[in-house]
Amino acid sequence: MRCTHCGAMIPDDMLYCPKCHMEVQIVPDYNPLEDVLAQEVKGSIEDATRQIRTDDIRRYRRDGTREYSNSTRVLNQGELDEIRARRNAAARQGRQPGRVASGSSRQPGADSRYQTGRTSTGSVRQGSRSSTGPMRQTGRNTGPMRQTGRMATGSMRQSTGSMRQERNEAEERRRQQIARKKRLAKKRRQRTLIIVLVLLILAGVLGFVFYQNSYTGQIRKGNQALVTNDYTQAENYFNKAISKNDKRAEAYTGLSKVYSQQDDLEGAEAVFMTAISAQPSNVELYQAAIDFYVETKQLLKISELLDGCEDDNVLLGVKSYVSEEPEFSLEEGTYPEVQEVSLSSAGEAIYYTTDGSEPDTSSTKYQDPILLEEGTTTIKAISVNKKKIPSLTASRVYNVDIPVEDAPAVTPSTGQYDTATQITINVPEGYTAYYTMDGTDPSAASAKYEGPIDMPEGQTMFCAVLVSKSGKTTQITKRNYVLELPE
Repeated sequence: MRCTHCGAMIPDDMLYCPKCHMEVQIVPDYNPLEDVLAQEVKGSIEDATRQIRTDDIRRYRRDGTREYSNSTRVLNQGELDEIRARRNAAARQGRQPGRVASGSSRQPGADSRYQTGRTSTGSVRQGSRSSTGPMRQTGRNTGPMRQTGRMATGSMRQSTGSMRQERNEAEERRRQQIARKKRLAKKRRQRTLIIVLVLLILAGVLGFVFYQNSYTGQIRKGNQALVTNDYTQAENYFNKAISKNDKRAEAYTGLSKVYSQQDDLEGAEAVFMTAISAQPSNVELYQAAIDFYVETKQLLKISELLDGCEDDNVLLGVKSYVSEEPEFSLEEGTYPEVQEVSLSSAGEAIYYTTDGSEPDTSSTKYQDPILLEEGTTTIKAISVNKKKIPSLTASRVYNVDIPVEDAPAVTPSTGQYDTATQITINVPEGYTAYYTMDGTDPSAASAKYEGPIDMPEGQTMFCAVLVSKSGKTTQITKRNYVLELPE
């Protein structure tokens, strides 16, 4: 049954709509046979009388079911009275024609007419009786029709119950079908899940086997062997990885650790040098070698490694480790006078030495130009970049050879003097004068000339010499003086 308010289906055992919660209105079943009887009575009056056939009942039942299948309407008492009144009126109208005919045949007239009228009337009455008899008989036979209606109503009620049962059975079959579809779908999902799990397990097993024998797997096993100090096994794993891919650097790094952990840094370094010599354009190998030098604190070898690289792409790839040598402002050579040398670099700092030793970060840090004095000077310098990588050592040799002055000029000249006289020496810049007065050759250990000297009485052999800052001496100037003062 459907709710008259919202149209929702209402189960047979419920008195309220499960959706709108309105009360179900219970009414008597509608009996379409009353309309059938009324139509049959009307049809019999119009000479269209016929027996009620099964098709009529089925048609009215079908029409009634179609019309009232989705709703239930309560007939009020006025509607029922109207239906009965129409049926009774139709029955009364069916009897009136006979009476009118009988009355009209009784009109007065001549004897012959009257006789004729009586005869006619009798025949009419007889005809009327003969015609109304079946009508009355038909009217009296409504009992079987009513009984047939009751039977049809019962059949309709039974049919309605059967329809409800069929509807319930169809609903049950639909629910069972839905449940069966759900079970089948669940089984399909379970089978699909099992297949997916099996495929995942197979893929995992195959992936694990492939990984164990892959380059990455060999590297992992080699590193595990290093942890347990199984160097022979680790070396085998790393060599297998190199045989699978000799361009990647991880295997070379692992193999170098096999040597470095056994304190064989030369063997570890040889691993990279051999690989780089075979692949001079492999940036990864250069980077791995640089990492090795950084880890083992051999920073100077990084510049040595990169100095031998001729591939611009490699140098560009490791440019942050490149440390350029410092530049000198003065070309090395011999100079006749004192010089200054300036150093420059793109790095953060410059360290240098002037005694020929190798510079490092503990040497003199360059800040001001270097003064080149007379003699030979060897300057060695390095540059350090932002990563504290020292450059290769740059070296320059300078020789400052200042020409030696002539023998110093001494006044007065050699001779005899009878008045007190002073001896002077002309000392040029950069020199120091030394002298003797006993005829011996002067040196830097002799008396230092600091100003005019009084000539002693008697005979004096005065000798003078000039000594440069570098220790070079000039020729000796000699003067023979005789001073005789009058009494």
